[in-house]
Amino acid sequence: MIDLHTHSTASDGSLSPEALMREAAQAGISAIALTDHDSIKGLDYARNEAGRQGIRLIPGIEIEINYPGPGHFHLLGLGIRAPSPGFVEAVEGLSLLREERNLKILALMRDLGIEAGMEELRDLARGEARTSTGPGPSVGRPHFAALLVKRGMVKNQDLAFARYLGPGKPLYVPKPGLDFDRAQALVRESLGLPVLAHPLSLYLSWSRLRSFLAALKDRGLGGLEAWHPAAKVRDCRRLEGMARELGLRVTAGSDFHSGDQGGRRLGRSGGGRKIEDAVLEAIPELLD
Repeated sequence: MIDLHTHSTASDGSLSPEALMREAAQAGISAIALTDHDSIKGLDYARNEAGRQGIRLIPGIEIEINYPGPGHFHLLGLGIRAPSPGFVEAVEGLSLLREERNLKILALMRDLGIEAGMEELRDLARGEARTSTGPGPSVGRPHFAALLVKRGMVKNQDLAFARYLGPGKPLYVPKPGLDFDRAQALVRESLGLPVLAHPLSLYLSWSRLRSFLAALKDRGLGGLEAWHPAAKVRDCRRLEGMARELGLRVTAGSDFHSGDQGGRRLGRSGGGRKIEDAVLEAIPELLD
């Protein structure tokens, strides 16, 4: 099996990059992409451990893209083998904007009478990775959700998003991103393949989605994550057919964050299906 979409504590996962590689080895993964949100801080740690575990590491990232619709647009950069200076600068800028967003959410929490600080959130962000190795924890909305659960304000993180952290809710602050054209260019100049992640999260009708993808292809999009655990098998198949029709590479991932994340497992995607080695073998850009 392989997996082309995973997260570590370098963004909002619960496992350190090293622990994620060990978990992947135990799961029988032969190749894995680490695609932390707006961060490549975990790649060196993951690369070293992947080598020890005999796993091929595909260096990657998941970038927030500015998008006017009701959904959200994430771009995977797969195979970031040589991050360009412009790429590194852009990612560091997104990290600073993420910190500013966190402070704004904290201020909104205090307005609601919820006292909290960044250190408590960082402690939650460390999750299961309480070791001295790996990058420091990156705080995001899932950790605010965990804090609300800890405070007893909601029973679980899904309710935290539904009542407090989702769009239009009291603690919602839009996440800053990059424009698509700039993001795909930065990925390509870093020797990576720009791939649209979980396309159904754009909340477009099938007809609008196809025309949207065709336009993105003309602007540099290289692949489509047709297989994602949040999508039904029939929709994954439809997305795969659309990708092939448009000449886009087909990718698949678990979008793994933690072991207790709604049944998501490394190496498995839509419908719990195994992600076979053949998926990677059909993407020569990632095999160089």
